[in-house]
Amino acid sequence: MSEAASTRSQVSRSGRTAADLRGAPDRLGPLEPMLRAWLPRQRWFAGKGRAISVLRPVSAAELLPPGSSPGLLHLLLDVDGDCYQLLLGIRPELPPSLAPALIGRPEEGPYAGQAVYEGLGDPRLAALLLERLRAPGLLGPLRFDRDPGVVVPAGLTARPLSGEQTNSSLIYGDAYILKVFRRVGPGVNPDLELPRALAAAGCARVPAPVAWYEAVLPGSEPLTLGVLQPYLRGSDDGWQLALRRLGAGADFTAEAHALGRATAEVHSALAEALPTVALGPEQTARLAAGMTARLAATAREVTALRPYEAGLRGAFDALAASRGAGVSAQRIHGDLHLGQTLRTLDGSWSLIDFEGEPARPLADRRRPEPAVRDIAGILRSFDYAARSHRPFAPAWADACRAAFCEGYARTTGRDPREDPVLLRAYETDKAVYEARYEFRHRPDWLHVPMAAVRRLSGRERPAHRLPLPPPVTDTLPLSPPHPREQPPRRPHT
Repeated sequence: MSEAASTRSQVSRSGRTAADLRGAPDRLGPLEPMLRAWLPRQRWFAGKGRAISVLRPVSAAELLPPGSSPGLLHLLLDVDGDCYQLLLGIRPELPPSLAPALIGRPEEGPYAGQAVYEGLGDPRLAALLLERLRAPGLLGPLRFDRDPGVVVPAGLTARPLSGEQTNSSLIYGDAYILKVFRRVGPGVNPDLELPRALAAAGCARVPAPVAWYEAVLPGSEPLTLGVLQPYLRGSDDGWQLALRRLGAGADFTAEAHALGRATAEVHSALAEALPTVALGPEQTARLAAGMTARLAATAREVTALRPYEAGLRGAFDALAASRGAGVSAQRIHGDLHLGQTLRTLDGSWSLIDFEGEPARPLADRRRPEPAVRDIAGILRSFDYAARSHRPFAPAWADACRAAFCEGYARTTGRDPREDPVLLRAYETDKAVYEARYEFRHRPDWLHVPMAAVRRLSGRERPAHRLPLPPPVTDTLPLSPPHPREQPPRRPHT
């Protein structure tokens, strides 16, 4: 029997009956010490740098019949108030290829003496997840669902995607990609909600989910745990493409214009598919106040920002004074930059990764916001790309920014630059955010957002006085770079 057929047989034998581990704390207790040591070393774990205080199981389910080898244990863990999803493999012995995935060997309990390991790197267990998604239904606390109009073939070879931080992904046969969320919370994740809404609206700019799974827990909204979507094989990552064109001294305005049109199409489809609201004076004042508070907190930490604080605050004061005239809020991407875009083989652009900023509460990420927030993210991304090049290429960035806005206007009928107060406020807020990140994590790159800070504050110095970037030895992270981001990538992750 083939490995894929064996996996399907195991799935069939386990049935659709509940697989909760009754008495989970007793059964999982022996795993706790090794998980406390292992979790802080994971790239997707948000609590690095501090000892774990609370670690307790929220739910546990075995996804294969008892005694299966390998076994697959699904866990939701409360770790100091954050809920994490783990998929642990259980084997008597690990093959050499899985040795780096070892978490430990418990000395007692139901898994005594067996190897407990990170399960997503095991091709057999990865195949099991796909089989679960192909056969919707309940399995203990887990609910698997899919688009009935799409048939996902069986037996696709799985491989993990490397280089991620806040989530983990599996690619199946270069045809589909499963995004497994690590830190989860109650409510529909926007990376499921928004692509489904766009697909229903007929927008082809975003890969439509074909299957997904959730945790259904008593007294809680379902928690989105994973989403399966088409894998856009052969696509060019927008960030990498921009850097290649920049390095070759080539024009990028045609691509920027087309990306502006694609972004506008997505925004228009979201506005039609989901509720929009008009921002009044009170809402606009709160928006500006939040930006001002972030600026003040960052200036206390980043001393280089302090001379420009008054000028930057002027952008937020102007937003508050506008009283929200003509501004609407809608569902948006929420974390848009060049690395969240793909140019497909036919030359068209797609937008990916609608999860938003995972550090923000899910309720905040699902709140309507002005579409210009996404636009500001792309405009800042062009600036980051230009400053990754030596010498700095300001004309390239300016041309791309203009072309993007013109492409956006071609679809919506309104150029984002016609709302200068709103656009300046969001660009300023983004640059302040970037300055804090670079100060904390990459001080050698603080000059990049600081150049924008000087421009946006009205105190830009002559170009020859700006510090030159350090020699580029590897690819600059995506704009805005922050802890959860991963290296530029092609698949939808």
